[in-house]
Order: sequence, then structure tokens, then C-alpha cells
Amino acid sequence: MAGTIIEQIRPDLHRTEVPLPRNPLKATNSYLIKGDERNLIIDTGMNREECRMAIMEALEQLEVDLAKTDIFVTHLHTDHIGLVDVLLHKDATAYFNQPDAEILSHDNLWQLVCSLSGQHGFPAEEVESAIDSHPGQRYSPENEVDYTMVRDGDVIRYGRFELHCVATPGHSRGHTCLYEPNLKWFFSGDHILGDITPNISTWLVEANPLGEYFQNLDRVDRMDIDLVLPGHRSLITDHSKRIRELKEHHRQRLDEVLAIVRKNGPCNAFETASQMTWDLVAEGWEDYPLMQKWFATGEALAHLRFLEVEGKLKRKMAGEVMYFLAV
Repeated sequence: MAGTIIEQIRPDLHRTEVPLPRNPLKATNSYLIKGDERNLIIDTGMNREECRMAIMEALEQLEVDLAKTDIFVTHLHTDHIGLVDVLLHKDATAYFNQPDAEILSHDNLWQLVCSLSGQHGFPAEEVESAIDSHPGQRYSPENEVDYTMVRDGDVIRYGRFELHCVATPGHSRGHTCLYEPNLKWFFSGDHILGDITPNISTWLVEANPLGEYFQNLDRVDRMDIDLVLPGHRSLITDHSKRIRELKEHHRQRLDEVLAIVRKNGPCNAFETASQMTWDLVAEGWEDYPLMQKWFATGEALAHLRFLEVEGKLKRKMAGEVMYFLAV
């Protein structure tokens, strides 16, 4: 596949931009650490032909032997985990986190998501189409993988690199980053992104992913980091500055959501999302792509739930639909 972007960031550290055609994320950053005896790939791209061709071209150019190459997956989203079964050699190790693995192994995951989306106002006539077109449904690994589970504080070593696992729930329930303390590198997955903001969303009303996200932004802010290597877009050299920007973005979102509920009275997540400000080129909410409505509704619910935990909103049920209203 001509045009694959492969960059040497530091000696023994390369980045491949794995393209995501017709996706607003544009590409996933897949990192390769070359060790003395074994290598490590961090995140893979989606299970689709364009991604597979790009990453295989990169590995060939970098003369990577997959029999000597392990894989670390930061979180469950298919743009990070999609090709793990394709790249994983039978003698290699795939590292993953337990909370996300449990979600992927749920017997009726998509049926559960379908029922929860209706509870939060997503139109019943659009739910099936949304599920069918969801990238997690279409581009996930085809085969089961026998993962080696890692926890917060675990250390994996590749050559001169000492990689500490840092659990950062928020973007996903088990999201896990890697930190190299000697070089002060931080592989952030989707916990910290430079040019875009990570989607913080939920369909589970008892969860509070935005609260977890804030806590883990603060945790990472206290770390000694010189270079952040994110899952998408450009590298970050001032992590504290970017963390302040991300926190401010979500604080503004919270103010907007609270104002919407106070103005309109009880709102479900879908209604709230339809009135929020989104960075999309469209005439109005009705013209938004279906998947963008889906992700927007999940993000609206995460912010509604945070405001409920803060005591600024409360919930009520009207039939089978959940609404939030100001306290």
C-alpha cells in the first residue's frame, strides 16, 4: 500500500499511521519498540484491509519478525485492537487489561447496548442500523485471543525499555497506558490526544467515566513526562498544558449540558446531545451521520451522569426512558 507513513521518532522507536478511511479520526498511531531479543507493537488499527495492508507494509520495511514481536493493546476500541489476531504469532504475547477484556467477552454485548440506548432516548427505528454500522461490530478481531492480562503497576521490558502499566479508566473502563520512566515517554492511547479530544461516553447510568477521566488526568499530570505518544494525530511535548485544555473542554461541556437541562426541563441523553455544540459540518442535528449521533448521545450521558454525581441534576423515569432534570 503506497503512501503508508512510517516515522522513526527515536532510535528503536517507530510510528506507523494506520489509515482509517472515511473515519473522522483519519488514522491510528501504531508504535513499534525494537528490543534486543523481542519487539513490541502498541495498538494495531482496525480489522479492515486498508489497515492490514498499511501495517504489514510498515513491518516489512522495518524488517520486523512477528515471531519475535509481542503486542500491547491500550483499550478495547476496534481502531486499537482490531488487528491483534492477525499480527499475533503463535509464539508471541498479547497484553491487555481485564476490565476491557470482560466487556468484549460479554455474551450479549450488543443486545445489551441496544436495550440501553433505547432507555436513553435513542430512536428505536435507528438502533439496529446504528449497531450494524458501529465500527466495534464491523472491524473487531475475528478470532479469540489468549491475552496476558496486565494491571496497574506491572512492568514489561523490551531491550533497554522499561514499560510501566498505568491504568487510566475514563475513555474505556480498563484503558491502560505505558510509561518509560528513564526516557520519560508516555504511550497514552486515547487518554490524552493532542489535536482532538477523547470521547468520554457511556450507556451505563451507574458508571461515571468522566469522573474517572478527570481523576486519571490529574494522576498523569503529576508524572514526569517529556514526550506523550498518543493513539491518534500528533505527539505532545507539554502534557500538563494539554491536560489543562482537556479539562477545560469538558468543564465547558458540563456547563453547556447543565444550561440545556435548566432551559428545557427534563431531558434524556439523546435530546441533550441534539442541542449540544459539535464540531461537525452539517445543517443541524437531523443531518448528522447516524454514528455521530450515537457517539454524541453516549458522551451526553457521561456528562449528565457526572452532573448527577455532583448533585446538580437528578434522574427520573418516564415509562422506559430516563430523564435528567435540574435540582
